[in-house]
Amino acid sequence: MNDKQKMSKFAHITKVHPCYNEKLHDKVGRIHIPVSPSCNIQCGFCTRKLNDTENRPGVSSCIMDVDRAMEHIRDTVTKMPIKVVGVAGPGDSLCSENTLKLFEQVKEEFPDLILCMSTNGLLVPDYAQKIADVGVKTVTITINAVDPKIGAQIYDDINYKGKMYHGVEGFKILSENQLKGIEMLSNLGVVIKVNSVLIPGVNEDHIKEIAKVVHSKGASIMNVLPLIPLNKFKDTPKPDCKLLARVRDEAEEYLPIFRACTQCRADAFGIPGQAQQDFSLELIPNSHY
Repeated sequence: MNDKQKMSKFAHITKVHPCYNEKLHDKVGRIHIPVSPSCNIQCGFCTRKLNDTENRPGVSSCIMDVDRAMEHIRDTVTKMPIKVVGVAGPGDSLCSENTLKLFEQVKEEFPDLILCMSTNGLLVPDYAQKIADVGVKTVTITINAVDPKIGAQIYDDINYKGKMYHGVEGFKILSENQLKGIEMLSNLGVVIKVNSVLIPGVNEDHIKEIAKVVHSKGASIMNVLPLIPLNKFKDTPKPDCKLLARVRDEAEEYLPIFRACTQCRADAFGIPGQAQQDFSLELIPNSHY
C-alpha cells in the first residue's frame, strides 16, 4: 500500500485532523490535555515548564487529573468546533497512566472525537495494543535521528525500565523501540506521524534518512520542525526558511510533509494559529492547582 492509499484509507480521520491536513489546519479545532508531567528521556533541546508565558511544546499552565480534564473537554466542545482530543505532555504521554484512562473516558462520552497522542516512542511497544484498544486513532512519535552517532548528540539520558542509559547505548534502546512501535501501531490500524526537529549542524543532512526508515516501518506522514534553541542547544541558531524548506523537500521523497505546524503548548485548545481562536489554560479561571 503506497502513501496515497494509506492516507485514503484513513481519510475519515485525517480529513478532520488539523495536524494531518493543512487545508483544515486553520478551520478545525483540537484540545490538548496536560495530564502527563514527567518524561523518561532528556532531549538536548527540551525544557519542560509550567508557566503562562512561553508558547511552545513542553509547556503548560497546570497538570490536570482525569476528572478535571473531562470537565475541560465538556466545557470546550460546547464553545468551539473541536474535532480532536490529544495528549502532548507536557512530559511524555506514556509516562502517566492518566493518559490512557482519559482516552477511555473520552471514547465513552464523546465517541465522535478523534483521540490523538504524542510521544517520544520509548514505551510504545509496551502499550501499542492498549493504545489501539482505547480508541486512539493517530499517534505522533518524535524521532530526531536513526543513526546512533547523531542520536547520541541529541539525547542525553534514557530512563528505561528503572535504569538510566546514556550516549549511544541509550539512543539504541530508544531508536529500536521507536521503530518497533511505529510498526506495531501501524499494523493495528493507527495512523503514525513522525515529528523530527531540525537541528542545524547536527541532523540537517540526516532527516531524509529518518523519513526513509520510518516510511519503511509504516509511518504515513512527517512533520519537520525548526529547532527552538533551548537547553544545551540554546546557542544553536534556529534554522532559516531556506534550510527548513530544503530539508522538507528532501524528506518528501519518502513521506508527505505536513508544513503548517505551529509548535503549540501542551495545554493549547481551539483552532491552531488563529489569534482569536487559539487558547491555552491561563485563560481559564482557577485552572492552576
